[in-house]
Amino acid sequence: MRRTITHRSAITAAALALALTTPSVALAQAPATPKANTNKAVKVTVRVQGPDGLLFKGKVRTKGHDVTTAAGGTHQCDGTNGGANPSKVPTPTAALDDAAEKYGFTWDGAWYASFDDFSVDTIKNVSGGGSAYWNIAVNGTSTPVGGCQFKIAAGDQVSFTWTSF
Repeated sequence: MRRTITHRSAITAAALALALTTPSVALAQAPATPKANTNKAVKVTVRVQGPDGLLFKGKVRTKGHDVTTAAGGTHQCDGTNGGANPSKVPTPTAALDDAAEKYGFTWDGAWYASFDDFSVDTIKNVSGGGSAYWNIAVNGTSTPVGGCQFKIAAGDQVSFTWTSF
């Protein structure tokens, strides 16, 4: 029995010595999964309904991007505003901005740092003013957050409607 214990001890000691002197092999790590690009351009329909009727309706490809207005300056409008989305996404206000550029009309809006978003104040020289505002809706439902925070998807109907108080 004494010989067996000594033999086992020798084998254990040899295995331990081998383990300690053999260069360690790092565990292979799986490559990091890249973040999904959620800010892919989508094709949507933008509709602008003024107090006296339809001002604009057209299809546009859009994705979240920086937007510049005369009243508000240049700010991001990519869905990350106010922490609304974890990564950049297409938004209603970015779609309006792309439609205005593509179809040659103007819009303007102030920037509100406290909301981290633009207001839409004027489209095609029609302003909301003190008695009305431009309501933003997607697929017939008013957005619960600002137009730079709400995520839109391919095929959505994005509406800006002059709405009196």
